[in-house]
Amino acid sequence: MNGLEGSMSRRGNCLDNSVAESFFQLLKRERIKRRVYKTRAEAKQDIFNYIEMFYNSKHLHSNNQQLSPAEE
Repeated sequence: MNGLEGSMSRRGNCLDNSVAESFFQLLKRERIKRRVYKTRAEAKQDIFNYIEMFYNSKHLHSNNQQLSPAEE
C-alpha cells in the first residue's frame, strides 16, 4: 500500500526502525505518561494535536539536517 513496507524485525532492532522507536518513546515520555484520558476520543485528539502542532512543526531531527518534518 503506497509503496510502504512494514517492519518485520523484533523490537529493539536499531538497524531497522530506530526513527519510529525514537518517535514513540518521545511521544510516551512527553505526552502520554503525563496525562489521564477520560475517553479514547480524547486521547486520539490530544495525540493528534501533539504530533501536528508540536512534533511536526518544532521538533528537530538529527537524521535530516536538524529540520522539523514540516521544514523538510
